[in-house]
Amino acid sequence: MKIAIISDTHLPRGTRRLPGACVERLRAADLIIHAGDLVGLVVLQELELLGRVVAVHGNVDDATVRAALPETVLVRAGERRLAVIHDAGPATGRLARMRTRFPDADAVVFGHSHIPLHERDADGFQIFNPGSPTDRRRQPRHTMGACDAGDRLDFTLVELG
Repeated sequence: MKIAIISDTHLPRGTRRLPGACVERLRAADLIIHAGDLVGLVVLQELELLGRVVAVHGNVDDATVRAALPETVLVRAGERRLAVIHDAGPATGRLARMRTRFPDADAVVFGHSHIPLHERDADGFQIFNPGSPTDRRRQPRHTMGACDAGDRLDFTLVELG
């Protein structure tokens, strides 16, 4: 199973749009995960035209997005389970905190900071933040994530230029 992962798109906003390379990966994926801060429901609707979407709401999403999407979700990915949340809290202790909060998950996908991150504990539990394909803030590149899911979860950070 191929999963495309995005977060913090903050759309619509002026002429900002998802980069073409991001859209290609979304379209080719078996599952699209959006870890919050879509902003408007139109973003979810456009993603659903590309494929199956699992998404959560973020802190800047409008009322329509908050009404349509949960704060967290647990999804089966191959033989594994992924939890999705927007804000995983402070960096200190994040890996252990997410492990405790989502005991039935093999990994947690999150956003909020716009800072790409991939960490794994000694037991193989993982946390992954794809950064943002549209709002890189202090990061050098726009990014998204990819995950090959089967009997394992293999996360990859994808730089979009």
